[in-house]
Amino acid sequence: MEKEGQEKHLGEGHGLGRGGGQGKNKGGAFGPSGFCVCAKCGHKVRHQQGIKCTTIKCPKCGHTMVREELLNQKR
Repeated sequence: MEKEGQEKHLGEGHGLGRGGGQGKNKGGAFGPSGFCVCAKCGHKVRHQQGIKCTTIKCPKCGHTMVREELLNQKR
């Protein structure tokens, strides 16, 4: 219930400050250099700018590669 002199304003708040990150998996923004590493066998290949490591299959075992920095964060 509104008191006299108060008006209801919708859509003018600034929210709770949530959701301003890099996304659910916090991926990206590692820069153009570095390595893609197989999470299964540990084989490394040089990262190629513009190509996500997760789109590359390991040449040794066929498992999906991940960015080396991500693998190190989980250890």
